[in-house]
Amino acid sequence: MSKILVVAEQSGGQLKKSTLSAITFARQLGERGVAGGFDIVAIGASTAAIVDGLQGYGAATIYTVDNAALENYLAQPYKAAIVAAAQKSGADFVVGPAGTFGKDVLPRVAAALSAGMVSDCTGLAGSGEILYRRPMFAGNILATVRVTTPKVVVSVRTSEIDAAEKAGGASKVEAIAADLGTTSARFVKYELTESDRPELTEADVVVSGGRGTKSPEKFWELLTPLADSLNAAIGATRAVVDEWKEVPNDMQVGQTGKVVAPRLYIAVGVSGAIQHLAGMKNSKTIVAINTDADAPIFSVADYGLVGDAAKIVPELTQKIKAARA
Repeated sequence: MSKILVVAEQSGGQLKKSTLSAITFARQLGERGVAGGFDIVAIGASTAAIVDGLQGYGAATIYTVDNAALENYLAQPYKAAIVAAAQKSGADFVVGPAGTFGKDVLPRVAAALSAGMVSDCTGLAGSGEILYRRPMFAGNILATVRVTTPKVVVSVRTSEIDAAEKAGGASKVEAIAADLGTTSARFVKYELTESDRPELTEADVVVSGGRGTKSPEKFWELLTPLADSLNAAIGATRAVVDEWKEVPNDMQVGQTGKVVAPRLYIAVGVSGAIQHLAGMKNSKTIVAINTDADAPIFSVADYGLVGDAAKIVPELTQKIKAARA
């Protein structure tokens, strides 16, 4: 019977929510009868907190690779750790999140295992043979992919697959002493944007602004109080990030930015270019505020307000604050 290995994503020794979508996908594979359960690998300088966060999700074994050299992410040693866990578990499927981490390390894992790879997978297709779905051309086409190699590596687009719920039970924990090899790369520094807000890709509510906010000053003036009232993350379009240096590029939502799928997405002054829609159209509820009634954003919006954001957003913010008082 085949086995699945889920790669846990972490930051600062804490489990990231994206891992839970990979667990859901592993369960879906198992339901198709291709695997006898799944294992998880946790990697870092200290994985105790990650293991605690992974208990109860139904993994047979949680493999840990603890090493001081893994405190900060580098592709080569992380690839070696994942490959060692895949070999230890006997996994035929390696599954991980398709974020920045997964896009960098999982193709390397696939090469090391001589495995076929499905990137940005949005789900399974077919009812007999295992087929995979993945978006192409900014999500305008969904391709159905067949993998013919004995081993398969899959990166899961977490905005398309729900986070797993705990199923109960305890997983066995087993440490692996992996040979991390050598690398010419070295960690220099990690420049983290400090914020009291939720992380953009993991927030339940996202408020995004586009050029319709008129200026970087107005962007922050309108979006900050609204986001504060909803405990929301703040996002931006590519045009805003490119043109206004006051808006950092790590806030960009879209095909060339971050892909999000919060419970609520509020687009303020966002026209809805194809590349932006590709990054947020799977949000559970979308609210659009724009002066142009024909803006493409309204084609995916559940609720639309046609009008001046400078007038609508402050009024909306006050009503939300009053409702929560």
